[in-house]
Amino acid sequence: MTVLDTRALNRATLARQLLLDRSGRPVLDAITHLGGLQAQEPQEPFTGLWSRLRAFEPAALDRLLTGREVVRTHLMRRTVHLVAAGDALAWRSRHDAMLVQRVLGTYRAELAGVDFAELAAAGREVLADGEPRTMGELARALAGRWPGPGPRPLGELLVAALIPVVQVPPRGLWRAKAGARYAPMPDWLGGGITPGPGPGPAGNPGPARETGPATGADPAGEAMARRYLAAYGPAATADLRAWSGLAGLPAAVAALRPELVSFRDGQGRELLDLPDAPRPDAGTPAPVRFLPAFDNAVLGYADRSRIIDDDHRGLSVTGARMVLLDGRVSATWTAGPGTVTVQPLRELSRAGRDAVAEEGEQLAAFLSGSDSGTVRFTPVR
Repeated sequence: MTVLDTRALNRATLARQLLLDRSGRPVLDAITHLGGLQAQEPQEPFTGLWSRLRAFEPAALDRLLTGREVVRTHLMRRTVHLVAAGDALAWRSRHDAMLVQRVLGTYRAELAGVDFAELAAAGREVLADGEPRTMGELARALAGRWPGPGPRPLGELLVAALIPVVQVPPRGLWRAKAGARYAPMPDWLGGGITPGPGPGPAGNPGPARETGPATGADPAGEAMARRYLAAYGPAATADLRAWSGLAGLPAAVAALRPELVSFRDGQGRELLDLPDAPRPDAGTPAPVRFLPAFDNAVLGYADRSRIIDDDHRGLSVTGARMVLLDGRVSATWTAGPGTVTVQPLRELSRAGRDAVAEEGEQLAAFLSGSDSGTVRFTPVR
């Protein structure tokens, strides 16, 4: 079995993530290809798309959000993702049990004794008038019937797990400052949610429910696994689990195996991939790229060594924005008016520093809406 070293995996990831060469894809096609962009910070997807697409215009994403072609919703890993409307409807049920379990991981004691089916039905009744509500408004409307848990546990269980909802604009629009208001996903998108492989989340599922079906057909899981490999492969089943938050999609992976190819990484892990997906030569030059907070190019793996050193792995979960130099996380960055400030994680060569500065100036201009921008470097972190 062919062994792929870290550099070969890095170049494959950059190619799949549209970070090796900026793509001319339409914005919707890019979001669909990537399986969504993590988006709990509302403005970050704009940077993620700017780094991946040629001539990206924020208004294009705004039109997709207001036109209901993409939505912001809790999905993979119970984090807010910006996903294509069709993926939201097709994938949501496959995540139901995981979403409930992750809320219970935080609020199990507070939610003990709550009948989830009854709570979900009551929440849907509140939202049935077509008026989007904040999580707090929805929780307070039901607090009289369920006074024990408190509004925060009730609200998170409702909007992050029990009721498929989307965050409606202006939340997530370019430079908009708006709180999260929620509307039922089927109502907002005018379509039904694809049924999942088992009972819905309102039945107080136990821990085993998160795994999904171990045997039998799992078409939604197969579609997700195939799409994951297209945007992140070659990858191990542990990487698929880390990206999705689901327990490895065993039935889906088993069903797909006949159409996949296999490799090994330097640690001997089996990596799966689509046979015709791009796997560039390890020596392919990689341009500087600025990543937004929580970018899935880093978070989408259990083993992130293909893109970030273990010493800096913690940055990927703290919301640090990262700079890729020669394909690897080499600095962090912040933005101010017309300025991007770069903090290297190691000493940069003169050529590397110049390349970071050139890309950073363009990013600063994009973020500020001006014709030019400046870059400032701070000492090595």
